[in-house]
Amino acid sequence: MPRVQVNGVDLYFEEHGDGVPILGLHGTPGSAVVWSEAAVELSRHGRCIIYDRRGFHRNAPTEPFATLDLIQHVDDAAALLAALHAGPSIIVGRGTGGQIALEFARHFPDKVKALVLLEPALFTIDPDADSWARELRKRILGATSANPSMAAEIVLRDALGNDGWESLPGELKAMFAGTSSAVMAEMQGHGLALSGDPLELSEDELAGIRRRTLIVSAEDSPATLRLVTARLAGALPFTESVLVPGGLLINPAHPAVLDFIDRIGAIPNSWT
Repeated sequence: MPRVQVNGVDLYFEEHGDGVPILGLHGTPGSAVVWSEAAVELSRHGRCIIYDRRGFHRNAPTEPFATLDLIQHVDDAAALLAALHAGPSIIVGRGTGGQIALEFARHFPDKVKALVLLEPALFTIDPDADSWARELRKRILGATSANPSMAAEIVLRDALGNDGWESLPGELKAMFAGTSSAVMAEMQGHGLALSGDPLELSEDELAGIRRRTLIVSAEDSPATLRLVTARLAGALPFTESVLVPGGLLINPAHPAVLDFIDRIGAIPNSWT
């Protein structure tokens, strides 16, 4: 099981293929486990690096973190790329991973070749989406006051619907449920999608992210997520947008993503 120590934690990671680095950032709740098949496909288009974020699944500490902050996830991603000597990378982020990708691009622009945002959880960009996220936070905190281990299930039941949650394989439901302590730590931390003080980016700050970006939305996802992607498409300077069939948990190796990666991979690093 490959691991690397960064910023005081040991991170489980996987590498597949070679070529332009492609870093995958999973959502909340989540794990690199749900990127396994996509990583194989992505490896045919570059050097795919996936990992469990700090506190999640194979990186869960014996004693759960009390808090997890956005900047910790950003710094961990940067340190992982440095440890693996991975040059400017295409950062693919889903949900909270997309939010982390945006902040990563602001803090470490030289490490970013391009961005792929799969329904990124930057809810503060739209008033209705922000209200929805704050209400979801209240529901989760209320429902987990007696049983914090339910946090991940509550998030996914809200996002996927009860039928969507029940349709997940048992082992996948168990994996997601096991990340509840990390979900709660992010909610008690700073800057993340369901934190009490989620990241807010101004128009100028978003305009300063000058990397080519693919924004992907799904037809059957909650309408709130499309509010976010529409706002981002208008705020980021170099964007392409695509609407794909299906719902939440967009495939990181969707053909639209692979086409974008191939086009970006053909551009020399000096372009950025």
